[in-house]
Amino acid sequence: MPRTFRLALLSVLLLLTACQSAYYGAMEKGGISKRELFVKRIEDVRDAQEDARQQLRATLEQLKYRVNLRGGKPEDALKQLNRDYDATEKAAGRIHNRIKAVESVSGALFAEWQDELDRYTNSSLRQQSQGQLDDTRKRYRAMLASSKKAEKSFAQVLATLSDSSLYLKHNLNAQGITALQYEFTTISNDINRLIKELDEAIATAERFMAEFDRQYLLDRAGTG
Repeated sequence: MPRTFRLALLSVLLLLTACQSAYYGAMEKGGISKRELFVKRIEDVRDAQEDARQQLRATLEQLKYRVNLRGGKPEDALKQLNRDYDATEKAAGRIHNRIKAVESVSGALFAEWQDELDRYTNSSLRQQSQGQLDDTRKRYRAMLASSKKAEKSFAQVLATLSDSSLYLKHNLNAQGITALQYEFTTISNDINRLIKELDEAIATAERFMAEFDRQYLLDRAGTG
């Protein structure tokens, strides 16, 4: 990598870091802490996952209806497939963007927490806070891994929907519908697998937030 490119990249990264710091600083001045932003953005991911799950279930129902429809028009099936593909792609994009937003604020939150450990004068309290930080990071990483696993599985569903759409486009006749009927099991399995992974990601996020809130209340009680 050329030195000039590395310097330019470093400048961009420093600028982004400065912008993020300014953003979080402005939010805190407005009374919104990093912790609140962190929880809100996890909720945003969970909400996007719930919306995606609902969309996938609707897609499955539409596919089931189309493949079982006697005398249905291939053109109508193709239009529905394309609509389902577009909706699924948008759902995947929303989840991706919201995961990125969580990663951004989590980095700032954990870095601040780590830095503040040095301000303790009581070694016992410092050790306790370090343990809480380590535990929170561990549970956060597990939650993030679950969300990213589901996000990654969208690629397979989109590929399957795209293949079916292309084949039907090239065979706008009874043969195309028959092929879609044969492929329904594969499509159904891919979608159901993704729905299951979204179920797990949503449950993991809710467990994390419940524990995070519980720990926060304990901390407040201990310092109150």
